[in-house]
Amino acid sequence: MTASVVTAEPATPVQEVAALMRERNVGSVVLVRDGEPVGIVTDRDLAIGVLADGRHGDDHASDHASAPVVTGDAAMDVTAAAELMVRHGIRRLPIVGGGTSAAGGRLTGIVTLDDIAARTGDAALVAQLASRITRAALPDFYFHQRGG
Repeated sequence: MTASVVTAEPATPVQEVAALMRERNVGSVVLVRDGEPVGIVTDRDLAIGVLADGRHGDDHASDHASAPVVTGDAAMDVTAAAELMVRHGIRRLPIVGGGTSAAGGRLTGIVTLDDIAARTGDAALVAQLASRITRAALPDFYFHQRGG
């Protein structure tokens, strides 16, 4: 888990969120209200949901965030976190201190595929997780009916 999570308020303009991502060299910003995660904005959300749609940089980040947020508990081990990520098709898992839902606790960290790669050093495991997460996130792409 990475303890220093880049956060912003839900009403923060997306242009400021993008600048935060650039300055902190991260691919996501967790939106928090009173210390609890209420949304997550990724660099992909900004590219596809803001730029590609010709939206304005002063749109609220919450307008382009994934919500509700799937969170993990600070007490869970890396295997449980990875399985939760696969089950929900997500590459980033905000961690809360007092429960498994956004309402259950304050943000204490985040687990990403990069964290798992860096901490385990197991490239095969990370490749397998990335493949499973992508399949979970895009089931119609991988499991479509073919010709008949």
